[in-house]
Amino acid sequence: MRGLLFGLAAALAVVLGGLTAGAQTSDRYGEQRVVYHVNFPGGEGNRAYKGSLRNLKNHMDAVGDANLGAVIVVHGNGIGLVQEANSDLDLQNQLLGLKSRGVEVRVCNNTLVGLDIDPVSLFEVYDEDIVPSGVAELSYLQQQGYTYIRTH
Repeated sequence: MRGLLFGLAAALAVVLGGLTAGAQTSDRYGEQRVVYHVNFPGGEGNRAYKGSLRNLKNHMDAVGDANLGAVIVVHGNGIGLVQEANSDLDLQNQLLGLKSRGVEVRVCNNTLVGLDIDPVSLFEVYDEDIVPSGVAELSYLQQQGYTYIRTH
């Protein structure tokens, strides 16, 4: 009986410790707004895209979903992120996971027009996700207090 109680107490300590660690992490960083800039090709196996999305997921894990407003702006060569997701299940899962946590994806209309891309052909992109200019959107979001991040 004593061993069972000790085991339960140890398990409870691990669970509570994990909850406390998560709270400390989000307390450390406070509320944030961030824009991730994607304008690069994904590379072999879409590694660059997946790496950027993984960075954003890690960012959200550290800050907490309720404390982070996140937007991904896609333009130029970065359009591959929402094109390649049609056939890359890992990329699909990453994007859907981030969107389910509140991340917005904004796609540059200049890129769509310049490359003659039908928005219907893009993974999980709707009319409200298309912005006139990806670069102008980046500037606009920074003026609204979003921190700019570009990875690959």
